[in-house]
Amino acid sequence: MFTGLIQSLGTIKPLGGDSWQITCIGDGSTLIMEDLAYGDSVAVDGVCLTVEQKLKDGFIATASPETLQRTTLGQSSTSRQYVNLEASLRVGGKVGGHFVMGHVDGMGQMVAAVQTATSWEMEFTAPDAIARYIVSKGSIAINGISLTVAQYNGELCQFKVAVIPLTYSETNLRYLTPGSWVNLEGDILGKYVEKFLGLDNSPMKTEANNGEYNLTPAFLAENGYL
Repeated sequence: MFTGLIQSLGTIKPLGGDSWQITCIGDGSTLIMEDLAYGDSVAVDGVCLTVEQKLKDGFIATASPETLQRTTLGQSSTSRQYVNLEASLRVGGKVGGHFVMGHVDGMGQMVAAVQTATSWEMEFTAPDAIARYIVSKGSIAINGISLTVAQYNGELCQFKVAVIPLTYSETNLRYLTPGSWVNLEGDILGKYVEKFLGLDNSPMKTEANNGEYNLTPAFLAENGYL
């Protein structure tokens, strides 16, 4: 589990097969490397990868075929990208963003980025499978960065976020151009709400009524959950 607060930038290089070499760069690399060990989890552009070999200034990890298909790691141009890095959250650590699982739901594209007096307003597309978890003022992870949805257009499946100058300058958001692909992860809370309400077409059965009914909004209202 992660918080969406990026600790360092890095570069990523394919080693053949499903293996990747991630190299930490910049001042923030110490936060990643100081106690990194075999078997640790690191979010690489929002993708949870396991450290299989620690290097002097980075590590080697394997990305499964599913991960390569679902995320930007599978794009042939990945080797030229800077990637956002965050070590996993430790018990008792600060949660400055929101709970980010490192399980990317899919990819979106940047539409535009406009600098304002106080921030960068960035607009992205999202496929239907992710868009259903996006709500105004809710949380979303873009390339592993915890951001707040400023505006959502359901008809176009597009959303805007306001990025403060610190986040913009310390992450790979500043390298994005219109059409750039990004990794998106919806808020885990929305996924559980969908599941419990039976909105994912997977009915939640209970012991009552022989386990044959869904937990619906009407049921919650009738039992005092308003």
